[in-house]
Amino acid sequence: MSGTMSVAPEPAGIVIVGASLAGLRGAETLRQAGYDGPLTIVGDEPYLPYDRPPLSKHVLAGELAPDATQLPNLVPLDARWRLGRPAITLDPGARTLTLAGGAVLGFDRLLVATGARARPWPDPAGARLAGVHTLRGRDDAASLRADLARGPGHVVIVGAGLIGCEAASCCRDLGLPVTLLDPNPAPLARSLGAVVGGVLAACLRDAGVDFRPGTQVAALEGDEAVRRVRLADGAIVAADLVIVALGAMRATGWLAQSGLRADVGGVTCDGFCRVLAADGAPVPAVYAAGDVARWPIPLYGGRLVSVEHWGNAVEQGRHAARNMLAAPGDQRPYAHLPAFWSSQFGINVKAVGLTEGADSLAVVQGSLAARRFLAVYGRAGRSIAAVSFDEARWLPAYAERVAAGAPFPPIRQATDQPAIVRHPPGFPKARGSGAGTGTTGGRHG
Repeated sequence: MSGTMSVAPEPAGIVIVGASLAGLRGAETLRQAGYDGPLTIVGDEPYLPYDRPPLSKHVLAGELAPDATQLPNLVPLDARWRLGRPAITLDPGARTLTLAGGAVLGFDRLLVATGARARPWPDPAGARLAGVHTLRGRDDAASLRADLARGPGHVVIVGAGLIGCEAASCCRDLGLPVTLLDPNPAPLARSLGAVVGGVLAACLRDAGVDFRPGTQVAALEGDEAVRRVRLADGAIVAADLVIVALGAMRATGWLAQSGLRADVGGVTCDGFCRVLAADGAPVPAVYAAGDVARWPIPLYGGRLVSVEHWGNAVEQGRHAARNMLAAPGDQRPYAHLPAFWSSQFGINVKAVGLTEGADSLAVVQGSLAARRFLAVYGRAGRSIAAVSFDEARWLPAYAERVAAGAPFPPIRQATDQPAIVRHPPGFPKARGSGAGTGTTGGRHG
């Protein structure tokens, strides 16, 4: 006998890639469900998981410090945190993960929860100019807040989606001059249509925002700092601060050589949150959740969608974790009704469902003119989504009808319901990419 004792290697356990809302709630669910093995959480940022919705509201306004956005742990995790070291490659067959710096982690099961990144200005020269910002993470918000606090003479925002509109609202609250440029006919036109978006356009203008719909931006120009925005028609808009709000790209670059179905639109999963290989087969032990996941949503005919909403990150993170611990024959399908909220220009906007493909719009409570209403979207005679502007009391009832696929419009002769007014939704023509997929933009409640 040699007198030495061999020590068995530590089990690889479960690894979560993404110190995100979805990753955190997934980790908590693993522990709540009784998993007591090794748990490692990898994050590309040096921060513990934090909440993103306040970044475009309270942090920009100076009401909340960026480091005050950390998410609470709901249960003890006993996790090994690998922060500030992003994952750079994945080998699903060998069940290994390589981090920046060369560390290699083994895993028994893996949850991909890497989220999304802000889409940068496409011209690197313009994107590098001082005073040009995107807004997605904590560092983005801190940098933008510092520049806003200096009192820029003119702010230009490119993109009138949720982030662009919320940033415009915040800038006006700070008393800053703002021009908002967007190629579509109205704010949020791609997600809510031009009719509902037109209400937001009126709010923008009443708040003093110079909103210019149907406007294409050609270049961001300056010396070392941004000085102007050149439009496609040759016009110039002066700017000493630019917020680029062009949506998000899923954080999937590290999966390029993994053999998984992953691209800038997301990592594709089956209905159980299991990641698919290039041949369409589920990859054993690899799951995905949150903004990065693209999955077939049963309520909308099984079409692939990715959803950048707070509620989906929470629910899908938890659901994927439960399935990770379940036997292969006990996988549960993920059923989710997308929902988001946004606060801007003194209006609380809430929505449920997906509007893509809607051919009808009915205002069923309140009125567009009063900027206080609830509207339902229909497709082929079925209710598929609903949105409220300061009229959320009835929204849960309509959410139930949307989830049930009720006829359009789903509720008639309700208490205090006015005459139902129908409109064409006014969606812009679809762009030529992403056929067969649906995406909802903006991390919101």
